Amino acid sequence: MTKTVAICRYGAGNVRSVELAFRRLGAELIDDVEVADLAVLPGVGSARSAMDGLRERGLDAVLRARTKSTLGICLGLQLALEHTDEDGGVDGLAVVPGRAVRVRAERVPRIGWARVQPDGEAYWFAHSYVAESPATTATSEGLAAIVEHRAFTGVQFHPEKSGPAGARFLERCLSRA
Repeated sequence: MTKTVAICRYGAGNVRSVELAFRRLGAELIDDVEVADLAVLPGVGSARSAMDGLRERGLDAVLRARTKSTLGICLGLQLALEHTDEDGGVDGLAVVPGRAVRVRAERVPRIGWARVQPDGEAYWFAHSYVAESPATTATSEGLAAIVEHRAFTGVQFHPEKSGPAGARFLERCLSRA
């Protein structure tokens, strides 16, 4: 049975690459975030404008009410948290406990391929903020890489830009939806 995927369109980037990744996996793309088997909250951009975009389109309430599978990618993970320090502080969707804080490293933004533990796969990262959450289930170089809480899975990496490893990850998300 083909799974339906709705990608939240709220003015944030990387929607096209996420669409293409799910099309390659045979998913049926629909616009209805409420009924889709899997909702995807993509994200490239700033937290404040992204939250404003979600509110303007009513997607904030839809995502808070969802009980089906939801995948947050990069900024999408950070928006699902209770709060982010980005843009002077922005309240998030609060579907996952925790907050996003600025990456503490020699080089910010953190860009490039990095392994995720415990699965050992390498994925593409591009971020300046990272989740601090008790729901963290996998890390990369000591930073949260995957956060899972109820029906929400959030990833700090970009599976849609991570080649075969990213495709396998997205396929697992589809199979659990």
